[in-house]
Amino acid sequence: MDLITRQQLRDHLTEALDKHGDRRAFGDDESLFLSGRLDSFAMMNLVIFLESSYGLDFSDFDFDIALLDSLDAIAHLVDQKQGN
Repeated sequence: MDLITRQQLRDHLTEALDKHGDRRAFGDDESLFLSGRLDSFAMMNLVIFLESSYGLDFSDFDFDIALLDSLDAIAHLVDQKQGN
C-alpha cells in the first residue's frame, strides 16, 4: 500500500476517534473497535468510506470486525481486495 493511501486511512480513523472525543494517538496495529475506542456507528461510516474510496464491496465476503480493527488490518484488506 502506498503512503498516501495509508495516510488517508489514518486521517479517516483519526477523525472518527476525534468525533468520539478520543484524541489519543494510535499505533498501526492498535485495536480500535474491539478495544471500544470506536463504536458500531464509526464502523458503518468506515465501511461506507472504504466502499466509496477504494471500491470494496462488503457484500462479497463474510464480515468479521477483526478485518477492520486496526489500521494495519484495514490496509491489508484494501490491498487484498484490490489485488495488491
